[in-house]
Amino acid sequence: MAAGRGNGRPSSLSPPRLTLCVLLGASACGGGIPLLHPAQTLPSGDVRAATGFSGNIVTSGLADALRTATNEAAASNGNVPGPPGTDATYARGALVAASAGAGLAPFVAARVGIGAQAEAGIGYTGRAVRIDLRRSFDLTGHFALSVGAGGSVALYGHQDGSDLPNVDLGQMHGIGADVPVLVGYESDAGLYMLWVGARAGWEQVDISEVTSEPGATTFGPTPISLSATRLWAGGLLGLAVGFRHVHVAMELDVSYANISGDYNQTHAQVQGVLLTPATALWWTF
Repeated sequence: MAAGRGNGRPSSLSPPRLTLCVLLGASACGGGIPLLHPAQTLPSGDVRAATGFSGNIVTSGLADALRTATNEAAASNGNVPGPPGTDATYARGALVAASAGAGLAPFVAARVGIGAQAEAGIGYTGRAVRIDLRRSFDLTGHFALSVGAGGSVALYGHQDGSDLPNVDLGQMHGIGADVPVLVGYESDAGLYMLWVGARAGWEQVDISEVTSEPGATTFGPTPISLSATRLWAGGLLGLAVGFRHVHVAMELDVSYANISGDYNQTHAQVQGVLLTPATALWWTF
């Protein structure tokens, strides 16, 4: 990562390359937390394991904020942001880089049926861990309704540094929650499953040093503090195809996000659309 004002070295990334890095991210840097499960819950005691990839793609206002901040960083040779409280443009890009988690990441998850048409699950991406509970209700024929709730933790030290100078994602941490509602169809013998639904959530992330030792000595530059709150809502569509114990699943989440917060003592707000594509291989046993 090209360093900026924090260590005195100018950025060596050209504007086109820097923009591409920020918008696409890097492996294990970002990635969303998809559901990647059908509306139907597992029978009691059954377990489904999944492994694959997930991504976050910023568009519209979110992408514009990142691109503008990227261009500003390139034009100033990484000497950003300006004095505290003066650069709202760069602050908007910093909030998107931290909160939207743009990039590609591995996805690993496990789900277990716990009886009474209820199910518990845990999922991991390079950015966060999500734990959830949900219950399904049989509808007519092969259709079911699923209602759940999940909580997530953005993991400290589990992201690479941002390609925006002085936005240190390696020191980001936070918490979140979401509520998904799904309606889905499952064919005879589970050859294929289709689900569609709505999902809304909240996440709070911060960039700051984390230590368990009171009065611990800090080595190296202290990161510029950031605090961002993301409220989001949208829809999703998923499909799984397979036979018996093995399926290939794909899902696309589309959400509208409002991100607000503070970076370098500057308050900023930005809105836009976030796409979260994901795919995984399921094993059920």
